[in-house]
Amino acid sequence: MDLFLSSMHNSHSDDTPELMDEDEPFFSNLDIFLFSLIAGLLVYWLIFRKKVEPIPEFKKLDAQTTRETSFIDKMKKTGKNIVVFYGSQTGTAEEFSNRLSKDAHRYGMKGMSADPEEYDMSELSRLPEIENSLAIFCMATYGEGDPTDNSQDFYDWLQEGDADFTGVKYTVFALGNKTYEHYNAMGKYVDKRLAELGAQRIFDLGMGDDDGNLEEDFVSWREQFWPAVCEHFGVEATGEESSIRQYELKVHSDLNMNKIYTGEVGRLKSFENQKPPFDSKNPFLAPVSVNRKLNKAGDRHLMHLELDITGSKIRYESGDHVAVYPINDSVIVSRIGEVLGVDLDTVISLNNLDEESNKKHPFPCPSTYRTALTHYLDITNPPRTNVLYELAQYATEPKEQENMRKMASSSPEGKALYQSWVLDSCRNILAILEDLPSLRPPIDHLCELLPRLQARYYSIASSSKVHPNSIHICAVVVEYETKTGRVNKGVATNWLKSKMPTDNGHKATVPMYIRKSQFRLPFKSTNPVIMVGPGTGIAPFMGFVQERGWLKEQGKEVGETVLYYGCRHKNEDFLYQEELEEFEKTGVLTALNVAFSRDQAEKVYVQHLLKKSKEAVWRLVHTDNAHIYICGDARNMARDVQNAFYEIAEELGGLSRAQAVDYIKKLMTKGRYSQDVWS
Repeated sequence: MDLFLSSMHNSHSDDTPELMDEDEPFFSNLDIFLFSLIAGLLVYWLIFRKKVEPIPEFKKLDAQTTRETSFIDKMKKTGKNIVVFYGSQTGTAEEFSNRLSKDAHRYGMKGMSADPEEYDMSELSRLPEIENSLAIFCMATYGEGDPTDNSQDFYDWLQEGDADFTGVKYTVFALGNKTYEHYNAMGKYVDKRLAELGAQRIFDLGMGDDDGNLEEDFVSWREQFWPAVCEHFGVEATGEESSIRQYELKVHSDLNMNKIYTGEVGRLKSFENQKPPFDSKNPFLAPVSVNRKLNKAGDRHLMHLELDITGSKIRYESGDHVAVYPINDSVIVSRIGEVLGVDLDTVISLNNLDEESNKKHPFPCPSTYRTALTHYLDITNPPRTNVLYELAQYATEPKEQENMRKMASSSPEGKALYQSWVLDSCRNILAILEDLPSLRPPIDHLCELLPRLQARYYSIASSSKVHPNSIHICAVVVEYETKTGRVNKGVATNWLKSKMPTDNGHKATVPMYIRKSQFRLPFKSTNPVIMVGPGTGIAPFMGFVQERGWLKEQGKEVGETVLYYGCRHKNEDFLYQEELEEFEKTGVLTALNVAFSRDQAEKVYVQHLLKKSKEAVWRLVHTDNAHIYICGDARNMARDVQNAFYEIAEELGGLSRAQAVDYIKKLMTKGRYSQDVWS
């Protein structure tokens, strides 16, 4: 305050002419003003200094009071003794959780499926209050060993907490993909941590591998799990194998159209009346401002899209993912209606028969069958065995019914039949209905059984420093012929391909939100970066390179920026060729290394180029603290690139293979070796 006043006084006195008359009063107007100001500030300080802002007391909203956060109270109220928690990013873990909770009735038990995000998980220690109780965890791993969005809080709490789970009985089924470095990390962690906190594991950790056959892994584990539960609790299977409906159908004949969902993910009319913040339950409808083909030739369609996020308050960083909600092909939707002889524009609701369940409907209701099949249900992936099992009862031809039941069993021939007839042949639900003429299930039961259509994630191909109001996507359109001669099309990429900036005068829009990532440029711009991203794996690196260029323009010192990119042919599918060559010309890219795999007799890939420039690579990594980034295919490319780094460390670092592996693992731990890969 003194400084403020003295500076204020100085500034005034500097401007005042130094002319003093003998007869001038002792206090000038300025002094009176200053004294008044001091006195005023002093009084203000004395009156308000101790006045603490009262903490407003928030009353629970009525809508919230109906949702219990105590799963124990809910289990007691509804007579349930098994709770199945799921950590799910793409819906599979949630689906497995529902199947396990439905299984319980076959053993004289009652189960409930639960989202850990909706409940107070510290209540787990109270589970022994319920007789013969059991907690099952279906936990998926996302990205680089991360928890799924809905299990993040539970994971944090497990890490920090010191709960006593004595008397709690549990088992875990983990969902992951072997091609990833941190295979099933989340499931393994929950399994280990619960035991450390005193819980009793009653059956071994199940390991589901999506790179192999996740469904088969789950079914095999489940077939052994339930007998172990029976033995542990001294109960017997009831022998009830009948189908149990979870939802009942209500057909609406005179409902106001404003009350009917037309594709919204969460709030009714949220697409017409958009309100931030935008997230997975409230996506933003982003107009498509650019949609262009990237490749010059070849039989594939690689595309670059730009989504306009002006005015949305959406923020993103280079390396983040954009999630989009696609819609199914209207041709497939209409054909399902034809095959089943149904009016798809019938307005319906599927209402949960368990009134205590948090999940009132399998998808937003009321809606039409057409809306459900277009926006909410997955109709293009091969159905899982539980769907075949439940639908088998509707096949009127005995042989067809027998085969469906066989495919849903755990017998070796049943598994082999499911693998060849459904998975290897890429049969979706429409293909199954077409190829089994006697199978004509009620459409409402089919809609109950089909999994939800999930958001698709893309690595953002832009930097928010350069493009604050747009998000760029780089993707390849998926289309292939199956063994049955049908043409299968990727849901999201074909839908995005059709999204032209102006469609008959209407702006094409994409429902989207941002998912934060750990894939980040180094905090220090002086750190060198080595980026390896063949094909559409180039996407996040377009953002990285744009950002490094922006930093240079701001006068910041930027370390070496090295890119290893690969494609099939230079003249066909060299994505972003002009932009990358310009970045190299201006010095933003220190080195642009491109492998054209099919432009010569011997195939050349990014890992070959890494080894070719091994001295420069080793210097950057070992001496200059470079950060390494890999993006693209997990199954082959990421593994081959990692092996190339092992070999470079062995050869130039004088390390054994085990030491080289340990060296790279340490880089990962320090956040200097990051992967954004998919399989």
